[in-house]
Amino acid sequence: MTETVTLSAHVAPDYADVVRVARGAGLALDAAVWERIAQARRIVDRIVADRVTAYGINTGLGALSDVILDLDQLVALSTHTLKSHACGIGSALDTETVRAIICAQIINYSRGHSGISVAVVAQLQNLLNAGLTPVVPGQGSVGYLTHMAHIGLTLIGLGELRYQGQVMSAGLALHAAGLAPLALGAKDGLSLVNGLPCTTGLLCLALEQARHLGAWADLTGAMSFEALQGQLLAFDPEAIGQKPYPGQIRVAGNLRALLTDSDILAHCQGVRTQDALSLRSIPQIHGAAREQIAHVQYLLGIELQSANDNPLVFGTPEQYRVISQANPHGEAMAMAVATLAVAAAELGAVAERRIDRLLNPHVSGLPPFLVRNSGVNSGLMIVQYAAASLVAENRLLAQPMVLDNYVTSGMQEDHLSLGTPAAMNLLKLLGNLQKILAIEYLCAAQALHFHEGKKTGLGTGLALAILRAKVAPLIEDRIVAHDVAAAEGLIAERQILAGLEQALGLRLM
Repeated sequence: MTETVTLSAHVAPDYADVVRVARGAGLALDAAVWERIAQARRIVDRIVADRVTAYGINTGLGALSDVILDLDQLVALSTHTLKSHACGIGSALDTETVRAIICAQIINYSRGHSGISVAVVAQLQNLLNAGLTPVVPGQGSVGYLTHMAHIGLTLIGLGELRYQGQVMSAGLALHAAGLAPLALGAKDGLSLVNGLPCTTGLLCLALEQARHLGAWADLTGAMSFEALQGQLLAFDPEAIGQKPYPGQIRVAGNLRALLTDSDILAHCQGVRTQDALSLRSIPQIHGAAREQIAHVQYLLGIELQSANDNPLVFGTPEQYRVISQANPHGEAMAMAVATLAVAAAELGAVAERRIDRLLNPHVSGLPPFLVRNSGVNSGLMIVQYAAASLVAENRLLAQPMVLDNYVTSGMQEDHLSLGTPAAMNLLKLLGNLQKILAIEYLCAAQALHFHEGKKTGLGTGLALAILRAKVAPLIEDRIVAHDVAAAEGLIAERQILAGLEQALGLRLM
């Protein structure tokens, strides 16, 4: 474990902390956070002792909230809650996704208003730090409940865990890691399935990916612009500043920096009045996507400082309040997912338009489909088909599930956010965007090959050299899928972009 993220009572966590834990960092909680969790638990213990009616603490759940339970039933309720709610279906989530959910779950409890047992939070922390990953089916959630129930089961030795590359029963895996199954208490089961860790954890991963791909979109867009001999006047700072969206200004600045010292562009300025919108409006389109990315980051910052449980407890064991409310409703995060999905889909859509212009000899001024001896060679003709299919799929994936609604739990839960399945769609959409940008990277690099002898821009030249170390120019037809995969691998590798930014002295995102 290379690093540890520490949750502090004095510093709010952010999406990047969740991403670091998801990708293998350890998680620690400072003493003040542990005390907040313990104080809330003492309140729950007092409520149980006082026999005050409180939802989920000594009542049934959902439509059964008016069923009052005896003291000897409360422990069974927690275990039964996990068993009954663990009805996920479909293929298992990957390790990174499950770790993001668990991290978001612990952040929720760290607010000190859930009343969950300290030992339960410690066991979740143990899973992360010992490299134990619950096997969680990917489908079946309307926003919460099912994924977290499968995670919760493993704490008590039920279900399955991945450990050291193997899937095994949770009890066996806990034993192998030097841990023991827990015994749950009152409210523990409800707190384990409640709240928004699924949507929030997934959205943290999606935001990081969207930011990364936003930077690459500027880079591949700049390469296409250069290869198509675009008119730089469209990125003039004075004109751009008349529409002072921060994202638009940032993208225009990135493009000017990436294209600095381009002889290709220096020799073609003034050859046309203006370019097609897919080139001329890169700052406006990419910039608009950045505004939505920034908004989602802002919302996640709030969410990661929120207590999402029902009920919430406040005060002290001597003077407490227990409040049933709807903080677990995921509307804000579900809308954020929809916003980010539209932004990412548009980045892919405009990239596909640039790909088409690169390949079309009627507008590119380049050989048809970017290959000599076209006819006997099809060149990169069909990669544009692939990009178009991904854009079409993204259009479906970007449909806002938050607008759908279903009634569950005997009409007790009659409005649902569907944030978790929407976030799963968003992650798939971002995977498609990465592939579209890889295709643009490949096509733009091939187009620049036909400007041989002219110096490329400072940033575009570096990006071209990075690709050429893996993919040679296309001289005659070959299996292009391998080239696309290589380009996508370069985009996926975070260190590639970091090194390029360092060489340029520029932060693209």
